[in-house]
Amino acid sequence: MTITTEAELQGMQRAGQVVAETLRTLRAAIRPGITPAELDALAGRVFRRHGARSAPRMTYGAPVNVFVSVNDDIVHGLPTRRPLAAGDVVSLDVTPYVDGFVADAAVTVAVPPASPVALRLIECTEAAFGAGMAAARAGQPVHAIGRAVEQEVKRRGFTVLRELFGHGIGRAIHEEPNVPNYYRARDRQKLHEGLVIAVEPMVSTGKSPRVRTLRDGWTLSTTDGGLAAHFEHTVMITAAQPLILTA
Repeated sequence: MTITTEAELQGMQRAGQVVAETLRTLRAAIRPGITPAELDALAGRVFRRHGARSAPRMTYGAPVNVFVSVNDDIVHGLPTRRPLAAGDVVSLDVTPYVDGFVADAAVTVAVPPASPVALRLIECTEAAFGAGMAAARAGQPVHAIGRAVEQEVKRRGFTVLRELFGHGIGRAIHEEPNVPNYYRARDRQKLHEGLVIAVEPMVSTGKSPRVRTLRDGWTLSTTDGGLAAHFEHTVMITAAQPLILTA
């Protein structure tokens, strides 16, 4: 999607506001003993209040309002009834459809008390997103984002999960272009003003950049048991700092 009108911008901002409110609600609820299924139900209540629907459910038949991924699960985790425990690393991925527009964001939080490595991992993933944003300008190649993300992650001693990409978004949950989290020279597409993309570093404490799909057919996990973190926002490209639509 490329935003060309004020109405389109307002539509994306409204979808982004639902994302932001949902993530605030879920973050505030995380504690030892709560279950991912209870978090999913909380998200459903926020969605209903705004007339929103789960875009993964609408598009792919996902049996969730939001994805909740724990520890070595990276993304697309189906909310279970296993209570969260102190030290768990929890990624929350929220993607509502609101009045014809789709926005997407994710955060990773640690159930206190968290281990030092978990805290460093989460800090790294958020910093990698920030590095990607510093490189995301109209006229720059898409791979400038991935190069910046990968450099930041390597500098901090962690691993980019290279099989999982960011993507275009707006009218549908997944649109062109793909936005890798590493430098891929063959990607020559340029960023342009108004382009809407989801930038989402996914990072592991393990050494393998590969992922595996669990038996549920949805949850993607690290192959070596490394903890995983995911940080994401939907942004609109400009000539200067990208406009974050989901904050």
